[in-house]
Amino acid sequence: MGHHFARPGNRFWPTLHRAGFTPRQLSPFEDAELLQYGCGITNIAARPSAAAAELTDEELLAGARALARKVKKFTPRFLAVVGIGAYRVAFARPRATLGLQEETIGATKVWVLPNPSGLNANYRPADLAKLYTQLRRASPPLPVRQ
Repeated sequence: MGHHFARPGNRFWPTLHRAGFTPRQLSPFEDAELLQYGCGITNIAARPSAAAAELTDEELLAGARALARKVKKFTPRFLAVVGIGAYRVAFARPRATLGLQEETIGATKVWVLPNPSGLNANYRPADLAKLYTQLRRASPPLPVRQ
């Protein structure tokens, strides 16, 4: 079974930790543990890719429709999409910018973040952590039920 953001050099797991979503840096093999911190993880496209450019517009559009159904079913407070280019194509929002979007999926707010891939050299680790922290601060964790 594949794991999310498992490619060497991907900065997702360190960024998630630095932004305060997890108390320690998880490895890609611990991706299921995100649920205990109030986070989930999924893909827009059904197949793995090293870069969003490998995905066709049709795959992204179909994936966004499937993701919207999943979001409506599980109703998270926020949906964070990593990758502005993929978001723009998948959700037909060519002028979208990073951060909170005006559009929602049902009651779920949508937030777009830069892709933390090592291939995305536009963002240094500190910049990624700052942007991801903005989302964490907007979505404080729910109380843990005992």
